[in-house]
Amino acid sequence: MVYEKVSSDMNFVDREKQVEKFWKDNDIFQKSIDNRKKGETYTFYDGPPTANGKPHIGHVLTRVIKDMIPRYRTMKGYMVPRKDGWDTHGLPVELEKELGLDGKEQIEEYGLEPFIKKCKESVWKYKGMWEDFSSTVGFWADMDNPYITYDDNFIESEWWALKQIWDKGLLYKGFKIVPYCPRCGTPLSSHEVAQGYKAVKERSAVVRFKCVGEDAYFLAWTTTPWTLPSNVALCVNPEETYVK
Repeated sequence: MVYEKVSSDMNFVDREKQVEKFWKDNDIFQKSIDNRKKGETYTFYDGPPTANGKPHIGHVLTRVIKDMIPRYRTMKGYMVPRKDGWDTHGLPVELEKELGLDGKEQIEEYGLEPFIKKCKESVWKYKGMWEDFSSTVGFWADMDNPYITYDDNFIESEWWALKQIWDKGLLYKGFKIVPYCPRCGTPLSSHEVAQGYKAVKERSAVVRFKCVGEDAYFLAWTTTPWTLPSNVALCVNPEETYVK
């Protein structure tokens, strides 16, 4: 085969745009699926981002990694349909500010149905930006027919899966400590908690614990020195190496 000579210029962006246009004009992604319909299926579902926030550098990394595996499987002869998705659940705090609301009680006074309607509009705020960004980094996925987490079909599929787990006796009741917002009246994700993170000065203490039968001490660091009077023992890990 004869290949076109690769230009030695430094116009990488222009070159990327040419490739991107070629893929789009010739529907290369769909052809990569259609050409392998006799191959074994390797299915990919995108872990969905939220379209009410702008993509950032972290999304570049995850999009590239997510794209590498399906491309590798495609080159190995698999048929790789790739389903795009959107995470549309959660409480859009920016929407509260936009509507002048503050907390669960004011949302209820505003009305749950109109608030939910506004939420559904809000989650698509940056959809176009996400699609352009995904195309630019070469992320291939079926964005014309995505799964959407607020869609009834998706919710019902979740209930179906939960029923299967229940029927197999794999569902159990447990307890987990999660961050909770009394103002919103809802649990918070670790990402939401991190948004309010700030560095603070905290008093702490280092305490010596005498080793039995040896002139040595374990040093323990604590930020709650007021609990020390009730200490009766020091826990150590038999699998860890301690430095003397």
